[in-house]
Amino acid sequence: MGGDDFEDPKTGTGGGADGRYGAVPIRAGTLLIASPSLMASAFARTVVYVIEHDESGSIGVVINQPSQSAVYNLLPGWSGLAANPKALFVGGPVKRDGALCLGVAVRGADLHGVNGVMVVSGRVVLVDLDTDPEDLAALLVGVRIMAGYAGWGPGQLDGELGEDSWLVASALPDDVLAPAGTDLWAAVLRRQPWPLPLLSTYPLEIAAN
Repeated sequence: MGGDDFEDPKTGTGGGADGRYGAVPIRAGTLLIASPSLMASAFARTVVYVIEHDESGSIGVVINQPSQSAVYNLLPGWSGLAANPKALFVGGPVKRDGALCLGVAVRGADLHGVNGVMVVSGRVVLVDLDTDPEDLAALLVGVRIMAGYAGWGPGQLDGELGEDSWLVASALPDDVLAPAGTDLWAAVLRRQPWPLPLLSTYPLEIAAN
């Protein structure tokens, strides 16, 4: 599992001078930023938070696609801890009928031995939704609940990275709980080393420009 020392608090990058794939090693706590080559796919302008990455494959969740469904209507007990917008997010195409929850711990919180949470990287944790949210309220800044996730088999993500389908950056805890109205895709690109910030202005529909 990664730690807070992985990210530069000013840039959100984890190493390297140019921000290309390979400059930031992929592991739990990194972000996959959809490149312009994916603009015609379901992953257009998505930001994926990587939860697992090893020889058996990779798992991540899209953290910038809110749905029209309110957390309160589906998991009312967690509505109080859900960050704005308090919507269920679309985490990916796999197992859309299931929910996965990421949370951000309060600075300095001791999560050792706490039931219902598992540290992913730094202050970002996986939260067991069967846990009583009142037991975690004092430990978490907030949570983001996603329906489904994105998954890759052995070597599959490496192949997509080799095709420049994704850019890789380290995550900041605030990325997981980005408030309503935030263009997270553009915001993450803008904090990367030059020239990646130029991509943040890439239009969603190039034919319209």
